[in-house]
Amino acid sequence: MADATSSPAADVPRLTSLSHGGGCGCKIAPGVLSELLKGFAPQAVRDDNLLVGTETADDAAVYRLNDEQALIATTDFFMPIVDDPFDFGRIAATNALSDVYAMGGRPIMALALVGMPINVLPHAVIAEILRGGESVCADAGIAVAGGHSIDSVEPIYGLAAMGLVHPKRIKRNADARAGDVLVLGKPLGVGILSAALKKNRLDAAGYAAMIGATTLLNRPGAELAQLEGVHAMTDVTGFGLLGHTLEMARGAGLTAQLCLSDLPWLAGVQALAAEGVITGASGRNWASYGDAIRLGDSVDAAARALLTDPQTSGGLLVACAPDTVTRVLDTFRRGGFEAACVIGEMAEGPAEVRVS
Repeated sequence: MADATSSPAADVPRLTSLSHGGGCGCKIAPGVLSELLKGFAPQAVRDDNLLVGTETADDAAVYRLNDEQALIATTDFFMPIVDDPFDFGRIAATNALSDVYAMGGRPIMALALVGMPINVLPHAVIAEILRGGESVCADAGIAVAGGHSIDSVEPIYGLAAMGLVHPKRIKRNADARAGDVLVLGKPLGVGILSAALKKNRLDAAGYAAMIGATTLLNRPGAELAQLEGVHAMTDVTGFGLLGHTLEMARGAGLTAQLCLSDLPWLAGVQALAAEGVITGASGRNWASYGDAIRLGDSVDAAARALLTDPQTSGGLLVACAPDTVTRVLDTFRRGGFEAACVIGEMAEGPAEVRVS
């Protein structure tokens, strides 16, 4: 396949060449992260207004302001997943705001987090990254109200984002119930496409599909939180579908059952995975949590790589009552999420994920 991006000027390096990883594939592997946080005291200071903290693997912290409002606070940043600076800024900002939507809230403000090799990248390129992030925030109806910047060896961009949610509408990832249906909002395979891009094997259509998925704001999360039958939400990002589904299963103390044939994929990713075009992060993910995954005979090595593929700015994963599924899917479709579909269910059993 042809290179999907235009060639940079001879003296301007490709953004992806300046970083050892890209997008949510930069995340520290879940097993390593768990080891690092082993001695961490979750709440050294007791505060009854802290409604969501570090006790679960949730997407953001939530602090009650009053009986009607709670503040959502989150941050997310990473190194380039694409070479186009404007697109990189858009993807990073979309990804950061996703955590607010995943908690059921609406963003109200953002701060930019910027680390750039000032003597390596032209200032115009850095400005385009910032402009891309600002464009997404404008689309979300919020301002980039400030931020912080440093001169760093690798380019890094993201946001600290804040949002609001009603205290009774918070959607944690740990509150799924037995019998709940699992709905996924976006197709999978972003990590595979990013690997293909680095190998110059991604054509223009594949690049457009990747950008379309990673810059689509997960704003249906705020509307989904209003549905009584929606019990839990998270977004699928760096730990892959299996990793984030496992977090949901562990939080609820239930078994998540996924059906491989029901999963939505970005066009071409299954063929690329079969050819060995995968990310190193998928292997690190499997090494971290594979002992809690039960794979059926239909899941081969390529499928396993897809299931653990890190998703940058991935879709919302929703656990809802069976009688709410139609309304959840309708909400996604109204928001432009045509690939949203049912992918499995939650059942009584050990905290693990089974794929058939």
